[in-house]
Amino acid sequence: MSLGLLGAFVVFAIATLFTPGPNNVMLMTTGLNFGLRRAQPHVWGVTLGFSLMVLVVGLGLGAVFASYPTLYAAIKYAGAAYILYLAWLIARSDTVEESEGKGRPISFFEAAAFQWINPKGWVMVVGAVTTYAAIAAFPFNMIAMSIVFGVFGAASSLAWVLFGTGLRRFLKEPRLLRAFNLVMALLLAASLIPVLF
Repeated sequence: MSLGLLGAFVVFAIATLFTPGPNNVMLMTTGLNFGLRRAQPHVWGVTLGFSLMVLVVGLGLGAVFASYPTLYAAIKYAGAAYILYLAWLIARSDTVEESEGKGRPISFFEAAAFQWINPKGWVMVVGAVTTYAAIAAFPFNMIAMSIVFGVFGAASSLAWVLFGTGLRRFLKEPRLLRAFNLVMALLLAASLIPVLF
């Protein structure tokens, strides 16, 4: 195992996992609107779903996309459309008090499935697998990458939810919460710009 390359990969994983993107904006919004306890399925769906995606792509699905680039493009644009739909839902979110009585956060399976249509996620996976595959012999390299993404992904997801949860006390007023949700919806939509263009 190349420790130097592994260290570089860990830096890559931390930088990509903790920076804003569709998952992190949605996690923060879930934390704000539903609190830490109700956000747990979302947190673990993102964490385990993304780790599984890294493993599956690294073990062979990437070859399918290399052979059929239109399939990759179709997933990318379907994911972008779904992210825009989620941004619309966030922009229309209720106040914190109303959210506790109705509605629900994203489920574990919804969050895990979302990873497969998340354009930023695909860029991260393809970049990681093609750049850092030499950290160890195959298939141990893909297992190691999946574990690193899982560990730091859990930390990132929890941090973003806690950030959103911490904002609850400042956004009790309905108009402030609506403004926050609108800004988050716009950021979620804007997160598509570097991926699509």
